[in-house]
Amino acid sequence: MSASLLRRGLELLEARGRGKAPPGLQAGSGGPRTRRRKAAKGPGKSKATIKGRVVKSAIEEYHKKKAVSHLRENLQYMTSGRCVADKAVTQQILTQNRGRKSKDRPPEKKAKKKPEGTVFTEEDFRKFEREYFGTL
Repeated sequence: MSASLLRRGLELLEARGRGKAPPGLQAGSGGPRTRRRKAAKGPGKSKATIKGRVVKSAIEEYHKKKAVSHLRENLQYMTSGRCVADKAVTQQILTQNRGRKSKDRPPEKKAKKKPEGTVFTEEDFRKFEREYFGTL
């Protein structure tokens, strides 16, 4: 049972004259419509006064929240490393980070066919023609 139901039940019992409710649950001391004031934190401290308050400068607050560029530090960190990765490793990383969609893939390079040159020269063909056909 909730506390509010217990209070109502005790109020009903008290109204009938069966006895008094415990002192903590008397009507008007903690009912649902009563409000309690919050006690001030600490002796005599009120937040309504300005005394002892530090005024913050708007310019200082702006500079604190202003974005700071770390570009110079990052470039120095990146260029200070002497370790160079293999081309095969870098290529593998690039292919893994590339998307799987066809629009993300570069066009595949087709191997160019080299024109097949003949072993025979023009002189060999003339010789063959003379021998086979018998022409000059």
